[in-house]
Amino acid sequence: MKLIIVFVAIFAVALGAPQHHHDHHDYEHAEIVRYESDVRPDGYKFGFETSDGTKHDAEGQLKNVDKDHDALVVHGSYSFVDKEGHHFTVNYVADEYGYQAEGSHIPHA
Repeated sequence: MKLIIVFVAIFAVALGAPQHHHDHHDYEHAEIVRYESDVRPDGYKFGFETSDGTKHDAEGQLKNVDKDHDALVVHGSYSFVDKEGHHFTVNYVADEYGYQAEGSHIPHA
């Protein structure tokens, strides 16, 4: 169950990325041009790309934190294109310490 919940949460991150497009017509007709999914008992790997330039790839592995706790460590990245045609990429890690994202457009604390 834990894998499914995290998978859905990470997928939601990708879908929540700013969806800027050149016009409304492009948005309505964006198509999935690549989709990969491999879910195993000890982790998963997935990726997709749409015709509007959105991409998301992630890989998760179960990690034994201590004798009573396992954590799912996820490494991934997603990218999108804004309405001016600029490309943005976010690389992230999600593990027992939380979600940490890096991208040239993300302010640093």
